[in-house]
Amino acid sequence: MREFRASRWCISLITAVVAAWVAAADVKAQSPPQPVPLPALSADPKATSVSGISSGAYMAGQYQIAHSASVVGAAIIAGGPYGCAEARYGGFMLGPMRLAMNASQSIYGCMLDTLQLYGIPNVPRLAEEARDLSASGKIDPIDGLARHRMYLFSGGRDTLVKQRIVVLTAELYLRLGVPRESIKTAQIDNAGHGFVTVHPGAQACGLSKPPYVVSCGDYDQAHSLLGQFYDLPGGRTETPEGALIAFDQRPFTRDLPAARMSDLGRVFIPKACAEAAGCSIHVAFHGCKQNYNAVQDAFVIGTGYRNWADRNRIILLFPDVAVDRAVNPLGCWDWWGYTGFEFMTRDAPQITAVRRMVQHLASRR
Repeated sequence: MREFRASRWCISLITAVVAAWVAAADVKAQSPPQPVPLPALSADPKATSVSGISSGAYMAGQYQIAHSASVVGAAIIAGGPYGCAEARYGGFMLGPMRLAMNASQSIYGCMLDTLQLYGIPNVPRLAEEARDLSASGKIDPIDGLARHRMYLFSGGRDTLVKQRIVVLTAELYLRLGVPRESIKTAQIDNAGHGFVTVHPGAQACGLSKPPYVVSCGDYDQAHSLLGQFYDLPGGRTETPEGALIAFDQRPFTRDLPAARMSDLGRVFIPKACAEAAGCSIHVAFHGCKQNYNAVQDAFVIGTGYRNWADRNRIILLFPDVAVDRAVNPLGCWDWWGYTGFEFMTRDAPQITAVRRMVQHLASRR
């Protein structure tokens, strides 16, 4: 009974801390479309890149480092260094207490940056721990990062993830062997916490609220980050001709209940990729309060990824996380351990599910 009460107390603490971090948005949910099976498209599995904002930025980094042998690079938008939320002494605690400590550190040390006096984040230690995971075989060899390309972005008015955290992310990648010339950094002083787009209907640049898609003049973030990984000879398409499909995520998560992912994900397939093999794959991870149930297609369409992928043979995969009122009330990707304490490794439920989706897109049609 005591253990049960402790678990309930820790879950309540996590929920309260996370809820205090992001204000709830009054977004009316719509009935989702009926999903279809994810198609096999004979894509190039070794031309996969990832990006994400906020919790999605942390997940992009986790996926990239876990599977660095088959990833060409990552874009981290308003996100911090790999492993930042893993409490240093958490391994000596019971599961609920360790999860509570990770959740607290994720907010106050890895977003709001109020734990500097305690040495959080400690980049040298995080680099050492990543190398330890590599040596144990839980992630791909760290040496693979030497060929990766990076894009890192922070907003000067971001009230949720402070700029210093993003700077420390760049420092970690340098320590892990990414060449300095392969790291592209961008900052907009008056930008809030959001993906910067030229797509119509975006919010004002300095806002930090759902759907976290903002306009800051003529800065086109989808172009900047995709151009860091791929040549874009086809340019930008004003009206994409490819197909945006709602697909069924359940075949990839059926044996992974801890993943807590939605039934429905999105994939954008350019016409050229529907007709011929060898397209690249870019995985875009949404942030908290940015999944389909919260903002419908504001992230998938409003960010402008499709406009640059359409004529440049890039398949866009938009996996989706479900809200879980007990451990994930804001629909965040797991970067503090709510799916289990292997959340940064190849065995992590969410990383495993997304990896299966990528492999399926790369399988023979």
